[in-house]
Amino acid sequence: MSVPVQDPLIDSGHEPEPAEGARAIESKSPTQLAMERFRKDRKSMVALGVVIFYFIAAISAPILVHFNVLDPLTPHQDLLDVNTLPAGKWWGISWEHPLGVEPGVGRDVLSRVWLGITYSLVVSLTASVIAVALGVTLGIISGYSGGWTDAIIGRGIDLTLAFPVTLLLLAGSSVGTYFLTSKVGLPAGPITQGTFVILVLGFFGWTGTARLIRGQVLSLREREFVDAARLFGASRLRIWFRELLPNLWAPVLVTFTLYMPAFISAEAALAYLNVSVKPPTPTLGNVLNDAVQYAGSDFLYFFAPAFLIALIVVSFNLLGDGMRDALDPKADR
Repeated sequence: MSVPVQDPLIDSGHEPEPAEGARAIESKSPTQLAMERFRKDRKSMVALGVVIFYFIAAISAPILVHFNVLDPLTPHQDLLDVNTLPAGKWWGISWEHPLGVEPGVGRDVLSRVWLGITYSLVVSLTASVIAVALGVTLGIISGYSGGWTDAIIGRGIDLTLAFPVTLLLLAGSSVGTYFLTSKVGLPAGPITQGTFVILVLGFFGWTGTARLIRGQVLSLREREFVDAARLFGASRLRIWFRELLPNLWAPVLVTFTLYMPAFISAEAALAYLNVSVKPPTPTLGNVLNDAVQYAGSDFLYFFAPAFLIALIVVSFNLLGDGMRDALDPKADR
């Protein structure tokens, strides 16, 4: 008869020590894995740094204007020559005006560009939030419900895509701003002009998100956790926003980062058409629009807003690509 051999480590209540050279295996969540993949992408990290700097500059500009550190509205006619161009060899650059002064009026270029970042950010950020919120909501409803609901939302997407948004902005600018001032009660000026652009961009920019989310929901609605929620009697609203939406945050986040540069570019284009926020309130778009006529005589005045717009757009696009690759491990990197 064999006698069982007792392990002194187990009997004493102590776990055996790992062998020499062995390392403990640490499990990582999908979020931790995505963050690790994102941190390894140098271009995305540089783009993230630029985007963070952009937000810091946008937030700090109104504060600096309030304390008179930035002065985007005061003209300096004494710094202009007889041709109303900045006097001196380097476009009026000095310690007081690091980027020179504006031709024709003499306002500080750095102050106008810096504050212009704030207004461009407000327009693009708010329009992106509206577009993503509409697209996600309608995409979830369309993909989960199917049938007539899906068909109606699909035809609405087709109609929205076929609508000439630029013509609407050009033709309806005066009517839209009049409605916002007389009926809604907004004060006339940059707030009303910016609100009109935000509403048009937001309410006509949701279609791409809706189609993307609909495709994701078509596969998610067949999963076991959705069937379990139905069996427990969960309402449609709970299934939409408590069961499906948390599983869609990755495409929503990537889509949002790609909407931002698109709307920044759109604001600049609309400023060129004299539809967006109008001077003297600065945005990157209307500063660039005003600087086009001085591109030959005052290159720095033209280069500063153009470079900032290009840098911001490229950074947001690289950030969105990096986030998409990090959140989708099956993507071809």
